[in-house]
Amino acid sequence: MSYVVDFSDVSTVGLESSPVADALAGLRANEARYFSTKYGHTFVTVPAAQAPEVLAWVTELLALRDVVVSSPALEVSDLEVEGIRWAHVFYENGLAVNALWTLAEGGKRAVGLKLSDGMEVPEELGAFRFARQRSKLAGTIRGSYFVVKGDHPPPALGAWAHPPMT
Repeated sequence: MSYVVDFSDVSTVGLESSPVADALAGLRANEARYFSTKYGHTFVTVPAAQAPEVLAWVTELLALRDVVVSSPALEVSDLEVEGIRWAHVFYENGLAVNALWTLAEGGKRAVGLKLSDGMEVPEELGAFRFARQRSKLAGTIRGSYFVVKGDHPPPALGAWAHPPMT
């Protein structure tokens, strides 16, 4: 079942099993606010089990840097706006991973890593440096990223995802 993320009324729906559920919900709401403000797009998530192709793609991109997330994935989001595919995975330990893939040849392609307020840096991300950012919705977000090289195109948009916005 899909969940439309409301950044005005932050909810832990779908994230209850996380030890940092409130902070992770704030991080998810922060992403929803970004897409609403920048693109006028509604941010929708589904349980990770309903979108295994999205989770597999993000897992493939993380493997490019030898990152294997040990925590279970709780939710994913997949959307396309202005010629950019965005996939998000929210993990039980409080980690949020986003993959940005510009569909045009030679465009930006990167993976972002965000740590929820209150979580420790997972061992698998020990090689990354994290910058801090304050958020009214998420508290302190620690983030890092890496550029994706090579050809690793995203899967087709799932039936549950909103249609592409141009």
